[in-house]
Amino acid sequence: MFVETLWLRSHNNRKATRLLFEDVWHRHPAAFFMLGDLVNLGYSNRQWKPIDRYVESLRSKGIPVHAILGNHEVMGRPRLGMHKFQQRFPDHQPTGYCKCFGNVAVVLVNSNFSTLSVNEEVTQTIWYQKTLEQLDEDNSVHFIVTGCHHSPYTNSRIVKPSKEVEEKFVPAFLQSRKSCLFLSGHCHAYEHYKVEGKDFLVIGGGGGLKQPLRQGIGTLADVALDYKPLFHYVMVEVLDDVLEVTSYHIKKDFSGFEEGAKTVIHKNILVSNVGTAGKKEGSA
Repeated sequence: MFVETLWLRSHNNRKATRLLFEDVWHRHPAAFFMLGDLVNLGYSNRQWKPIDRYVESLRSKGIPVHAILGNHEVMGRPRLGMHKFQQRFPDHQPTGYCKCFGNVAVVLVNSNFSTLSVNEEVTQTIWYQKTLEQLDEDNSVHFIVTGCHHSPYTNSRIVKPSKEVEEKFVPAFLQSRKSCLFLSGHCHAYEHYKVEGKDFLVIGGGGGLKQPLRQGIGTLADVALDYKPLFHYVMVEVLDDVLEVTSYHIKKDFSGFEEGAKTVIHKNILVSNVGTAGKKEGSA
């Protein structure tokens, strides 16, 4: 948005988004997920045009595309923004939905609590907990990944950590035996936090203006302090009993994307990671 450019620098952001989708198109994943803020104003037909082209290019190649709402989809005129979003992603459920691919379950939840009624908020919290419990008992599922827009942990100077996400989603995630990866955006940066041995990644690098991060005393302990790419996305792959999460970031000359940070999660250690919810591992 224009107002963001008053204090944040742009870096060929629209070109970066186009290149990101092209890179995903060539890698041909089993599915592609977007964690909100697909456009800067959800009610604007003009803002949807480039994203519509990119999504159609993936779907035309047989790549399913799924998404959840960000705050920009519901900004200004939330009902119209949600309507336009739902037209493009008809399988989306505003109180959470789940997609399974092989032995990986991806659970997507709505962190735009201001647009949910009290009943919808309670319904989603209960649904999320029960869904994780059911997946824990499903022998065909080995790994559970949760995705939402707002980050429970971030050192961003522009947006705050979401206490509501930390209170409503994180406890059930930490208690779940097979839940191992929590993905979020909102902060336009790459961050990696460890909470009770489980991985929380902030991956807001799809094209927004990069946000500065707080440093020093009092900040959360970011595992990825030496990896702060400009634009990025992550690829999740299963290799036997291992889940590999690889970040791909844009090259300096904008000629494409290349492999960056990698997180490896072993199935056989997930059970030992279950503990008391909400305990963050250290601070810088």
